Amino acid sequence: MPVVSGILSRYFGLRFLGAVAAVFLGLFALVALLDYIEMMRRASDIPHVSIVLVAKTSFYRVPQVVERILPFCVLIGAMASYLNLSRRLELVIARSVGMSAWQFITPALVIAFLIGIFATTVYNPAAALLREQSKRYEAELFGRMLTGLGGSGGTFWASQRNENGLAIINAKSSRDQGVALTGVTVYIFDKDNHFTQRVEARAATLEPGVWRLADARIYRLGTRPVDTPVFELRTNLTPEQVRESFATPETVPFWELPFYIKVAENAGLVAAGYKVQFQNLLARPFLLAAMVFVAAAVSLRFFRFGGIQKMVLGGVTAGFLLYVLAKVTEDLSKAELMHPVTAAWLPVIAGAMTGFIALLYQEDG
Repeated sequence: MPVVSGILSRYFGLRFLGAVAAVFLGLFALVALLDYIEMMRRASDIPHVSIVLVAKTSFYRVPQVVERILPFCVLIGAMASYLNLSRRLELVIARSVGMSAWQFITPALVIAFLIGIFATTVYNPAAALLREQSKRYEAELFGRMLTGLGGSGGTFWASQRNENGLAIINAKSSRDQGVALTGVTVYIFDKDNHFTQRVEARAATLEPGVWRLADARIYRLGTRPVDTPVFELRTNLTPEQVRESFATPETVPFWELPFYIKVAENAGLVAAGYKVQFQNLLARPFLLAAMVFVAAAVSLRFFRFGGIQKMVLGGVTAGFLLYVLAKVTEDLSKAELMHPVTAAWLPVIAGAMTGFIALLYQEDG
């Protein structure tokens, strides 16, 4: 009997792994196709655009996009594998040799946990590096267009004040953790907070004590705009302070997050974004295992009992609610309204307990 159970466990585990891999690769291909089409649409106005550069720009950011939906890949893969096993009556045969539902899902739990460890320690750093490379390609591709002229402003904002007055910096995109900016607009005020000039530039790079703006256009009150290849703006900002405004925690590899947290705290800055990202990555193996519990709770019902559509809808709804809960707690943590540990682990505990209790009721209740 233990030999039979061991063979069936390996079989169920391989079926689960194959289903998760199929879902992941399918979503990866779909996201890559849609992103490439969108990138080609954005680049259609660029003369002599390089198709290869557009493809690399699009492809290199797909891994990070798909990383966010990895829990759904595990959820859908687990549901698909268990429903398929039930449809082919393999679960009935397994029960006939004395296997319980807990033995069905144990291989999937182990594999999901290992997938989570791999995704955190290997896939996440690789995806973060590729995303940074994608930003470089995007800056090269759209750099001449992202001048801020006539634009509605960018996503990233920062301000600095020194003996010369106040400067507010806006950028449409950032790379190298905020040290390099693209599509930059700088609003400069004097010591009395009176507006003096606006500088728009294709790109900006932070160097010791100065922002170096490339291909800049200077607008002053009562005068015509002046173009200059380089404009230097004095600054007292450090790379650590810039990261807090321009860098996104998602682009920092897992292994570098503790260093970023330590540097931000030593500089007296808020490191909530980095902390919750670090805790999210630590909790990822357990979150994927929780998705297996949720999937098993809604998909181990035999086909002859009917109600398959409701089970699938219930599983997808449960996964969506967990995603919403994780997003809400993450936003609360970044706003310093919730501790990062609580924000990262609350969805994991909620999902695991919900699936476990539902499965316990079905099997032993």
